[in-house]
Order: sequence, then C-alpha cells, then structure tokens
Amino acid sequence: MPVVLGNYDDVDCPRPDLLDRSDALDRFESDDRAIEGLPIRLVIALVVGVASLGVMMNMLSGLNGLTVTELDARPSPDVVGPDQQDVDVAVVDPDGAPVSDATVVVTSDTATIDGTATATTGDDGTATVSVDPELGPNQREGTLSISIKPPAGSDYADDRENTAILVLEGGA
Repeated sequence: MPVVLGNYDDVDCPRPDLLDRSDALDRFESDDRAIEGLPIRLVIALVVGVASLGVMMNMLSGLNGLTVTELDARPSPDVVGPDQQDVDVAVVDPDGAPVSDATVVVTSDTATIDGTATATTGDDGTATVSVDPELGPNQREGTLSISIKPPAGSDYADDRENTAILVLEGGA
C-alpha cells in the first residue's frame, strides 16, 4: 500500500486513508527490515561495479596494445673487443621474420662509445653498425646497449630489453 508523507491538510484527496500520517509514521518507525541485507548488497554491488570497471578500462587501454608486435635485435658478433669494428644487427619479429626500415641504435652501457651509432635495416632486416668500444681502467668487460626504432607507420614496438653486445678486453 503506498504511503504519502508530508503535510496535505489543504489538499482535496480522493483517498483520505493515504493521508493518515500517524499510521504511516508508526509503520515506518517500527519497520526494522530496511537495514536487513543492505550491507551485503552494497558489498556485492561494489565488487561487481569495480570488476566491470576494470574490464572496461582494460578493453579501452588495450585497443592499441592488441596489435603491437615486439621486435628483437640479434647482434653478430655479440662479443667484440675494444677496437673499431662492424657489427651486423638483425631485427626480427617474434616469428623470426626480418623487419626492414627499422633503425638500430647502439649506445654506451658499461662499455663506452663516442656518442651513438645508428644504421637502418635493409630488406634482409640487417643493419651494419660501426662501433669503437672502450673499456675503463681495470675493466675487463662491458656491454653496449641496442635499441630499435620501429619503421614509421608499423605495428611494431621495442619495449623489452634487447640482447646487448658484450665487449671483452681480449676480444671475441
């Protein structure tokens, strides 16, 4: 039965039984069922809402991430000495297929080179980078870091660490 709360003394109502405020207030006051089950319902609604929000946010943030393919660098030789030499770096996708028009960037890590060395991969996915690594005093080994700039307009990325070039005092 609907209950109308408020002051309706001046209102002409076709159902005066709805305007009996004292009866409605007494029933409202004596009703202790309102809180029964409410906390658990709120917790369930909160959990379902947060889970749904998490799924939606994952879908939205993953739209571009679904088509990105990670590139990998394979230097040859991967162990060099501290002198001027050429290193061939093959850039491949996860299936091992060569990637052309990618830029290979070699930088100092624990071994040093002057500036950075860069080269662009050809149709075979290989770039030749000329490096002249140096080791510090009392340093027997070090590494050169390789990063890849994917071809423009491609679905490639280079987010993970690539194989480093190891520089040994005695050479390869």
